[in-house]
Amino acid sequence: MTIRYDALTTPDAYPDVFKVPAPADLGERRIKPRKPGYMIRLAPQGSTADATAGPDSPADAPPPERERERELLQVQWGLVPHWVKSASDGRLRAPKLVNARSETVTTSTPFRDAWLQGQRCIVPMQAFYVDDLRSGKPVATRIARIDGAPLGVAGLWARWTGPDGDTLLSFTLLTVNANSHALLHRYGQPGSEKRMPAILSEGTHAAWLAAPVAKAGEFMRAFAAQSLTANPVETKADKVPRGDYARQ
Repeated sequence: MTIRYDALTTPDAYPDVFKVPAPADLGERRIKPRKPGYMIRLAPQGSTADATAGPDSPADAPPPERERERELLQVQWGLVPHWVKSASDGRLRAPKLVNARSETVTTSTPFRDAWLQGQRCIVPMQAFYVDDLRSGKPVATRIARIDGAPLGVAGLWARWTGPDGDTLLSFTLLTVNANSHALLHRYGQPGSEKRMPAILSEGTHAAWLAAPVAKAGEFMRAFAAQSLTANPVETKADKVPRGDYARQ
């Protein structure tokens, strides 16, 4: 399960990789549950963004031949289903809804509606973190692409509207089984199922966002292990000489 990740560190990656304008503010580097992170979704039909043709689309092309524009939004990580009764209820649920199992997303109550309504998104990130427990204690480990390129993780988004009309947008990361993954099978609780985010290859970004619901499951695949690298993360405790612990 992924409960923290690194946001993109350079603005150029947004237009170059994800085909959206770079945000004015890159936001926090380390994203944790209930914190705002960026997601990319198709712009609502009829919006200003959607009315602008892409660089390879003639302005008078009929709708089926034009790819809908994408929009970048900074929203809460941790899904708040549309049916929760209050914003406080949604905030309480959010930390448990930062990940959605792709195998059960069509039947899981918090995520089912977002999946069936095609509320898909891409979450851009530089890396995500897992715990290495093989030594008996958790060692935070950073998983990133070996070539340093950004990761585009498949996700779902939801909109909650309160009784007074206030709204809250949120998202969750979709995950896949990693028991047989050459890299990710090493991490997580011993004896438990191994999971990893559903990382999309760059060439499938547009297809993922626009695919019919019946075809969306085809994108739920583990990313190639040879394209990923894992590095233990040094913590503040690691920097303190052992003899100094008694004085803390």
